Amino acid sequence: MRIGLGSVPHDDLGGYVDACEAAGVDSVWLPDFASTDAVDPLVGLAYAAGRTRRLKLGTGVLVLPGRNPMLVAAQLASLVALAPKRILPTFGVRAVSVRDRALYPVPGERAAVFDEALLVLRRLLSEPSVTHHGEFFHLDDAAVGPLPPRPLDLWLGGTAPVALRRIGRLADGWLGAAVTPAEAGGCRAGIERAAADADREIEDDHYGTNIGLLPPGTSEADRAAALAQTARRRPDVDPALLVADGWAAARTQVRAFVDVGLTKFVVRPLAPVASWRGFVDEFVAELGPEQT
Repeated sequence: MRIGLGSVPHDDLGGYVDACEAAGVDSVWLPDFASTDAVDPLVGLAYAAGRTRRLKLGTGVLVLPGRNPMLVAAQLASLVALAPKRILPTFGVRAVSVRDRALYPVPGERAAVFDEALLVLRRLLSEPSVTHHGEFFHLDDAAVGPLPPRPLDLWLGGTAPVALRRIGRLADGWLGAAVTPAEAGGCRAGIERAAADADREIEDDHYGTNIGLLPPGTSEADRAAALAQTARRRPDVDPALLVADGWAAARTQVRAFVDVGLTKFVVRPLAPVASWRGFVDEFVAELGPEQT
C-alpha cells in the first residue's frame, strides 16, 4: 500500500518535490487545472523528474480528449526515458472545472474520442510503427521514441457505470475521487466484472483513490469553503463523509479504503497550507507508518 501527495504549490514546486524526495514520500501527483495557477502537469513532471532520482510522478488526472494522442505519447515516452519506472499517467474524459472544459474541444462524442485516443496512445507507446485509421484519428507509419522498455501502465479516473466499463476494457488501473469507501468497493467490483467480460485482468494492487484533507489548523472559513466545494461536486453525499478533517481522520479513511480493496492513495490538502515543507514532514509522520 502506497500513499502519495497531490495539489502541489505553483510558486515553489522545486522546493516541494525536493522536500518530498528527501522525506521519502512515495509519489507526487500534478492535477490538470489549466485555468488556475497550477503548473501544467506534463511540464511539471519534467521539471520534477530533473530534480529527483527516486520520487514517482503522476498526473491526477490528465484530460485526454482534446489533446493530440501522438503528442501525449511522445511526451510520455520522453518522460519515461528521463525518469525510468517513475512516471504514472492517469487520464480522464473531461476537466473537473467547468471553465476548463472549453480548452479541450473534440471532433465528436467525448467518450468515443477518449476510447480511440487511449487506443492510439497505448499503441504508440508499445509499437515501433503504428498505422491507424479510425473515426477520429488517422496515422500512417507513426512512431514516438524512445519506446519505453516495458509497457507503460495507463490508469483512468471515473466512477460512472460507463467509466467503470471503460476501465475494465481498456485501462491498467483506477484512481477514484470524491468517493466513500463503500462506493469505492462497488467501483472496484464493477471494474473487475468489466475486465472479466473483456477477457482481461487488472492487477490486484492497481486500485486507488484521492483523499481530500483539511490539515490541522484549517480556519473555519477555509473548512466551510472546502466542504461547500465538495458538496457542489457531489451534492448527493454529505461532504463530511468525503473529506478527512485532520490526520487521524485521514488514517481512518485510508484503512476503510484498504478494507474494500484499494491500495494506492493520493492525499490532497483542500485548504491553504502555511508551510509546504512542514506539511510534507507532517504527512510522513502521520501517514508514513500506514504504508506497506
